[in-house]
Amino acid sequence: MASKIIGCGGYLPEKVLTNDDLAKFIDTSDEWIRTRTGIRQRHIAAEGEFTSHMAHKAALAAIKDANINSKDIDLIVVCSNTPDNSFPGIANKLQGYLDLGQVPSFDIQAICSGFIYGIHVVDSMIKSGKYKTVLLVCADKMSALLDWQDRSTCVLFGDGAGAVILQHCDSNAGVIDSNIYSDGSMYDILYTDGGVSTNGKSGRVQMKGQEVFRRAIEKMSESVKQLLEVNGMSLSDIDHLVPHQANLRIIDSIAARLDIDSNKIVTTIERHANCSAASIPLALSELKSLKGIKPGKIVVFTAFGAGATWGAAIVRW
Repeated sequence: MASKIIGCGGYLPEKVLTNDDLAKFIDTSDEWIRTRTGIRQRHIAAEGEFTSHMAHKAALAAIKDANINSKDIDLIVVCSNTPDNSFPGIANKLQGYLDLGQVPSFDIQAICSGFIYGIHVVDSMIKSGKYKTVLLVCADKMSALLDWQDRSTCVLFGDGAGAVILQHCDSNAGVIDSNIYSDGSMYDILYTDGGVSTNGKSGRVQMKGQEVFRRAIEKMSESVKQLLEVNGMSLSDIDHLVPHQANLRIIDSIAARLDIDSNKIVTTIERHANCSAASIPLALSELKSLKGIKPGKIVVFTAFGAGATWGAAIVRW
């Protein structure tokens, strides 16, 4: 038994904030941001637009793409760092939006690695035989965690949501394998300076940029190589590499380390910025809708996030 991605969907808020817009209220420029990150713009949630609202819109798009009835879903998993409330979780709220009776739902918090952790968990649960059709949503409203006077962090992030439907199948298509890792010794290289049990505030993003940059390249490259090796595959087997969209220089460095053709790498960071957990499923949704993914093609995902968390996944389409 395998778990196959049968539908993808994404949502980006209507408001677009360009680099030139940022330059109007902080000491920066379009050139400064582009040369250091590859980002030209990002989407920002409207006032009163919550993470759950974005998750719902991405979920509906994925359900439509999968051509299923929402009542077919028997489990919901949401990956997010920006819940509407401290509790209950977003998955629970989304379950209510979709009116799915008593279908179980829960949240995962693995920051930018959320999609990889989500795939790992959902794939295992489908292969257990207990669930057949699972909605996996990644959504983040990172704009709510930013200090808009800190040009080292506020230029990097955007808001959005991406979703996939995974369903059990008996063919050789689907999730081939995945790996996930964490290292708490890197806890302070990327974090928020607040929390429920510390100061009762959500806090603002704090980052040691050079350390995150170095570790992200190292860990994402390693996780892809390790996963391919374990499964008797090589880098030449990859048809599409969809990395976490944190920084174009990070993505380019990973491509160089893996010696992979740049045409195989999916990048959306120029237009989306870093949407945290939502970055990969948003990029996957765009790849599928604009270019298409032929059956049998090998798609590899990899991410690195605060915690630190990281990992990779291999899918045969």
